Amino acid sequence: MQDKEIQATIRILKKEVQKWRVPVIGHYTESPFTVLISCLLSLRTQDKTTDAASDRLFQLARTPQAMAKLPTSVIEKTIYPVGFYKTKAKNIKKICRRLLSQDNGQVPDDIDALLSLPGVGRKTANLVVTLGYQKPGICVDTHVHRITNRWGYVQTKTPEQTERALRQKLPRRYWIIINDLLVAYGQNLCKPISPFCSQCKVSKYCDRAGVKVSR
Repeated sequence: MQDKEIQATIRILKKEVQKWRVPVIGHYTESPFTVLISCLLSLRTQDKTTDAASDRLFQLARTPQAMAKLPTSVIEKTIYPVGFYKTKAKNIKKICRRLLSQDNGQVPDDIDALLSLPGVGRKTANLVVTLGYQKPGICVDTHVHRITNRWGYVQTKTPEQTERALRQKLPRRYWIIINDLLVAYGQNLCKPISPFCSQCKVSKYCDRAGVKVSR
């Protein structure tokens, strides 16, 4: 995929993804805190499980102040069966204490500050910055990494390398939306194994790098 083709690709994707459900993180954007917590819950967990666990937890508490008052055991029970639920419950408590003691109860809007919070990696930090604060950032998960490499738009080995490459190459106006677009597309059509290339409306721009079998 050439640089000049990315605009047409994004335009097509915006239309195509309307037929699918918004990725679960997009359901909890009322505050940077709900974005942060729902994203933590989503790691190594299917969307359906994340959605249910986030809903249950936010019925109990939606702010650091309220969440900090919940016993860790209650958080564990509430978010089960998300992946690594015990570790996530402990990290949620640690994050709330840290926000209250050092950040006046506010979630940071800076990538480096977010990365200093327990359990927060670059994917989560970028989602908080983009969805929580509407600031420029590129959230690169497995779908963004896989698809942009499949297109041939980048040639990278890790999500971290993909983020750096996209920051240099992807027009800034697409930074915030690229994750939602490619998560939906990757979950429903551009799958890891045997993608539906015959149904893909951006196939003419795609190098199909690494694709051995398709439908």
